[in-house]
Amino acid sequence: MGRDSFDLVIAANRLPVDKVTAPDGSTSWRRSPGGLVTAMDAVMRDREGAWVGWAGDAGEAPPPFVDTGMALFPVALSAQEIADFYEGFSNDTLWPIYHDVIVPATFHRHWWKAYSRVNERFAEAVCDVAAPGATVWIHDYQLQLVPALVRARRPDVRIGWFNHIPFPPVELFAQLPWRGDILMGLLGADFLGFQRKADAENFVRACRRLMSLGTRGEQVRVPEQDGTTRTVRAAPVPISIDVAGLETLARTPEVRARAVEIRESLGNPKKVLLGVDRLDYTKGIRHRLKAYQELLRADVIRPPDVVFVQVATPSRERVDAYRELRTEVERTVGQINGEFAAIGFSAVEYLHHSYGREEMAALFLAADVMLVTPLRDGMNLVAKEYVTCRFDGDGALVLSEFTGAYHEMRQAYVCNPHDIEGMKRVITTALTDPAPVRRRRMRTLRRNVRANDVQNWAHRFLNALEHAPRRPGDEPPDRPFDQPDGATADNPVGGHDT
Repeated sequence: MGRDSFDLVIAANRLPVDKVTAPDGSTSWRRSPGGLVTAMDAVMRDREGAWVGWAGDAGEAPPPFVDTGMALFPVALSAQEIADFYEGFSNDTLWPIYHDVIVPATFHRHWWKAYSRVNERFAEAVCDVAAPGATVWIHDYQLQLVPALVRARRPDVRIGWFNHIPFPPVELFAQLPWRGDILMGLLGADFLGFQRKADAENFVRACRRLMSLGTRGEQVRVPEQDGTTRTVRAAPVPISIDVAGLETLARTPEVRARAVEIRESLGNPKKVLLGVDRLDYTKGIRHRLKAYQELLRADVIRPPDVVFVQVATPSRERVDAYRELRTEVERTVGQINGEFAAIGFSAVEYLHHSYGREEMAALFLAADVMLVTPLRDGMNLVAKEYVTCRFDGDGALVLSEFTGAYHEMRQAYVCNPHDIEGMKRVITTALTDPAPVRRRRMRTLRRNVRANDVQNWAHRFLNALEHAPRRPGDEPPDRPFDQPDGATADNPVGGHDT
């Protein structure tokens, strides 16, 4: 590849590419469509760095390679490790805990062993390619042990970690049998970035209550083996999108023409509602369908005047909860269409596959109302993508108050997705508000998203990492560190016994 080490190293569960096998058996790589990849692609475009991650197939990892100027270093996962580390511990243990236990979490000790083993492998790969004094940026809940593992091997590097999903309240996090190991793994970083202020506060509170560590504001005091202490900062740095690139794409004649084609293929309805989600129980798809079904039954809206398009990208289909969700969603879509569709048009257009950026931009342009109604979401970049694509200044965003995006986009039509009656009222308002009201809201939303694009996010994160305090005395002397608030072995979450 021409280089052995890099000054910037990104570590994430997946590489930013997917392998494509042609009919003749030849293989190639194409850029992945996910939010992290889209965000980091813009970051890495201006920096010569390396990306460490899994290539997507079980077995031996392919050799390192370069894709569109980015050096990629694959990490191997066996089929059993995919089942235990990824589908098991990451997505059936951590994901539920970090998303308000919408479904129950499952705890297995052999899943935890696989999680620890894979995190060790990632840490070794990071250390192998990090130049002296490099910046290491680790991503997300699958790699929470990597910061401390890298620090133990390479104390010369700066280590940052960013959480793309919520971080749970201490009362939920305390359920994890391995909570102390996870906290100490994360505390190996110099700076920890979170989507929301509440997530950073939850982490600091967990360190104080569960680990008896001193805290002050965004800072946690961590004792070292040599008797010294180190300071770790945890703060909100909400992620965003490549606004300029996406708006340029949306303005192309091809995308604009495709948006017209989409509306024509739907029968040119007066209003198009759109949902775009991974097929995940946190996304509120069932609640959204229920609200839509009840609006139809109440004759508030009716096909063919209104059509709802739901894009549900396949996700984690070997995990039981996801298979059950797919069955339930498809059954509900069938019920709605059986009750309200007619020859030549559907009440719900359900699309269970993923699309490229051009098609997604066209869908956003074609949609009068965008429904972003998760039950819990770290950020939700779809909300920002929709607003960015609406260069015409029209459109309406219905947004759950339980997304990170809500804290930046309060001019949206905000709803509580658990409140079906309330969601129905909000959707109706979004459909019926006069154009000047919609445009005024959209103008403010677009201004906010444009001011906080992905380049700004990356700059703020890397600047915070560069200036994060590493030793006592580096931080401003505003007040003493708070002491643990009542945590004991018998009462690990502090406070009073009940």
